[in-house]
Amino acid sequence: MESTQLALFALLMPLLSATVIALFLRRAGALASYLSTATAAVVMVAALMLAYGGHRFDASADWLTLGDFTLTLGIKFDDLAALMLSIVAVIGFCVHLFSLGYMHDDGYRARFFGGLSIFMFSMIGIVLADNLFMMFIFWELVGFSSYLLINHYCLKQSAADASKKAFIVNRVGDFGFLIGILMCYAAYGTVNLNELPDIIAGGAMMSAAIPLLLFCGAVGKSAQMPLHVWLPDAMEGPTPVSALIHAATMVAAGIYMLCRIEVLMVADALNVIMWVGTVTALYAALCAVVQSDIKKVLAYSTLSQLGYMVAAFGLGSYQATVPVEIGHGDGTMQAGEIWIMVGGVGAAMFHLTTHAFFKALLFLGSGSVIHGCHQEQNIFKMGGLAKKMPITFATMTIGVLAIAGLPFLSGFYSKDAILHLAQQQNPTVFGLLIFTAVLTSFYMIRLWRITFFGAARSDGAEQAHESGFTMTLPLIALAVLSIVGGYTGAHGEGLIYGTAFTQVWEQIPHPEGIGVFIKSLVILAVGAGLAFALYKPGASDGLATKVPAAFMGLTLLKESFDKGYDYYVAKVQDRFAMVLNFLEQILLAGLIIRGLAGVVGLFGLGARALHTGSLHTYVYWFLLGVVLLWGFAGGLF
Repeated sequence: MESTQLALFALLMPLLSATVIALFLRRAGALASYLSTATAAVVMVAALMLAYGGHRFDASADWLTLGDFTLTLGIKFDDLAALMLSIVAVIGFCVHLFSLGYMHDDGYRARFFGGLSIFMFSMIGIVLADNLFMMFIFWELVGFSSYLLINHYCLKQSAADASKKAFIVNRVGDFGFLIGILMCYAAYGTVNLNELPDIIAGGAMMSAAIPLLLFCGAVGKSAQMPLHVWLPDAMEGPTPVSALIHAATMVAAGIYMLCRIEVLMVADALNVIMWVGTVTALYAALCAVVQSDIKKVLAYSTLSQLGYMVAAFGLGSYQATVPVEIGHGDGTMQAGEIWIMVGGVGAAMFHLTTHAFFKALLFLGSGSVIHGCHQEQNIFKMGGLAKKMPITFATMTIGVLAIAGLPFLSGFYSKDAILHLAQQQNPTVFGLLIFTAVLTSFYMIRLWRITFFGAARSDGAEQAHESGFTMTLPLIALAVLSIVGGYTGAHGEGLIYGTAFTQVWEQIPHPEGIGVFIKSLVILAVGAGLAFALYKPGASDGLATKVPAAFMGLTLLKESFDKGYDYYVAKVQDRFAMVLNFLEQILLAGLIIRGLAGVVGLFGLGARALHTGSLHTYVYWFLLGVVLLWGFAGGLF
């Protein structure tokens, strides 16, 4: 199968699956789940064949022509797309497999798996898109499928509200994204990702407005401040949805888009992006400290890690030397070095990759815990699960240590690459990200200790049991990837990067020396030490009882944005809407529409009065008309 055909096959198979489920399998939940999962497996194989089979190509076809404007649909499959496609396909299949067990008793699982399939189609479309218009089409489809999946439990008011909130907030960011696309087309005459680098290299004028407007799309989709408020509420959806959409793939689409448009970036835009990411990382980590819902702890953790990726991209690149072996004509080799640019894109994509593994593991692990505890989500009502759920405990422990940055696990390599980049580029950002890393270690060890140790603190925890094979197998696979993924990326060979993704790997900063290990161990030790000091497995929050002022302050910080938006909507937006409604009723509906209708009605009444039915009256009107016509023809009027 040719490269283009294989890519189209990977793209269209999920759409076919979703169509078959929607048309024929809405009442056959089991068959729909097997079809969707089998499709995800086929897509994963096709994606890995594309990524590791040396398939790198560009292809496009005209779709719509309006005057001088032509909308093309095309595929840009380079190392960056190959990496992202591999992540989406592997994580997608793991989530599908996990969902077979997790959603087994759900009466609406056909709709759920149909939603997963349409999401896979939409996400793969973003990855393969070779222009910003095509990316925007699939961008909106991803938002639509996210709305469907968050609203799976549509009979719950909280789920309905969360889905609407996610949809509306994302539309705010997408409006800026669309304006940025239009401005890009107006400025450069194209939004094709292959043509833009040549135009920029040719000396085209560059502006900070275009990349910042395009960044608005990432602010919404990747839940950066101030549009971060939808992501914690989106945990109302089923846990596999949280793992697929809100941890590993959809929220990462914003980072991927930024890496795609790196050529448009200027220093001012990068500076704004850097600070948005840094502030989001710190804010979300502070909010995670006071959460008691296991999924919301991970949701704020996701916000924080996405902030890390955005900050990494905004930090830009710097020059570094790479040792090489230089060959001579006589066959001898000589040691040398070359200068290369490393930094933003490599560090952001590296952390995106490792984060996809360990955060999907943590979300699916939390789903296993919730399933085993009979839908209990409050960590203070759990406890004692280490012995009752040994596989879940072991795999989640790996995920916790990976995100906390334990040396030789995936998070250690990617997070230290970002910290090294910050140290090179901006000491203030470096200090804030170090503090954020300490908080990450703190709240993740807090979650781990309260959930798995001590005595069971509810009937659900008392009756907890290990999940079935379809749920534990993805946990094991993701745990393995959380161990080896970072190593292979850091060393440029093996499973994740190597020769398959050379262009991405070459841009990753590689800190070296014993200081890297010491720094990571100190961060982990400080955060874990505070967690062990403040939290003992029990029914109360240690921070709330021992440091109540800090707990209340962080709680208010967490609630501040939602309260601010609620105030804005109630006091500003709703009242402005009432004024517009009043003006519409008085001016538009009243004066203009009803007023003109009244005037026309009066003319109608007058004209109708002329129809008397009398021949003599019509003769007088005829004569009057002849006189008026004669006067007009004679120039009297």
